Amino acid sequence: MPSAASPFPDVSITGTGLFTPPESIDNAELVASLTESALKWNAEHAEAIAAGTVDERPLPDEEFIEKASGIRSRYVMEKSGVLDPARMRPLLERRSEDQLGIQAEMALPAIREALAQAGRTDGDVDAVIVGCSNLQRAYPAVAIEIQDALGAAGWGYDMNVACSSATFSIQAAVDALRNGSANCVVVVNPEITSGHNNFELRDFHFIFGDACTALVLERSDESVSTTSWKVLGTKLATKFSNNIRNDFGFLNESEVGDRDPHEVVFRQNGQQVFREVCPLVATHITDHLGELGLDADAIRRFWLHQANLKMNQLIAKGVLGRVPDDDEAPVILDEFANTSSAGSVIAFHRHRADLAPGDVGVICSFGAGYSVGSVVVERV
Repeated sequence: MPSAASPFPDVSITGTGLFTPPESIDNAELVASLTESALKWNAEHAEAIAAGTVDERPLPDEEFIEKASGIRSRYVMEKSGVLDPARMRPLLERRSEDQLGIQAEMALPAIREALAQAGRTDGDVDAVIVGCSNLQRAYPAVAIEIQDALGAAGWGYDMNVACSSATFSIQAAVDALRNGSANCVVVVNPEITSGHNNFELRDFHFIFGDACTALVLERSDESVSTTSWKVLGTKLATKFSNNIRNDFGFLNESEVGDRDPHEVVFRQNGQQVFREVCPLVATHITDHLGELGLDADAIRRFWLHQANLKMNQLIAKGVLGRVPDDDEAPVILDEFANTSSAGSVIAFHRHRADLAPGDVGVICSFGAGYSVGSVVVERV
């Protein structure tokens, strides 16, 4: 935790930005699509279902989705393919190598909004860190493509810690600023989760949405922003688990034997994740606050990963000793669904303007890995 006596310079978040995709799917549309798909699949496999060699696909329920998750809708980069019962995934045009990639395309408006808040321009950027749960290619790095599109100097790289990618990227940015390897770092989270979601199965089809967030980080004494947030501390942790998994990778085509196609998209053991992750995250936040000499009651707002409303309530209760109100732990997943690493940053982006100088908040993400990251910030 930097202070007047610390050898490390203070670092601040000086701007945030959000790109919201042009199309949205509500729960009713999603349920109608999966119902048609599941009925067709069940009819085609009726004999195997009767023989007990395959399981019948259960039909989705609109009321269940909102009750179980708090999600009402989600934004997507392309909806016609998702809602097509014969396709059930986005319908995206392949781009040539001389065209800007789709993740870079959605990143630029988010970055430029963040830069405008920070009082900076494209040319001020000298580091770009892309953190997201899925990258459209192995290389060249999307971050370097974004760097080129901005006309920025310095360096860039991609990183993936699933839903915790934003907080892990923030710590990397803080470290770069403190060690002098960058002066103006952009952290950007271009999440096209509709590309890895399993829209064919009831337990998963409603979970994810697309979005892109961006943050600008600078050394505090160099900030020209009127709404800076000093980073009081960051804390990261990981613990291996297969309960959230996606096996898509470059070795798929080299492996011997057939693979279930549902293994190369998102899958999870939801109940086990709920039981294990909630106490893990609550303890992580509590320990982090203790390390910074802060009491939970001193935290004005929690910007939590937007995966599931009940999870967020239970985590915040584990920290505060009570269920938080919407002001203390704002929710955006009802509109956006789970946007992976972007979720906690969307909450921070949308729900921080009313806080006063001196107010302290926690940006926290958690997810596959398991992974959890927390960033404690103070309004300057």
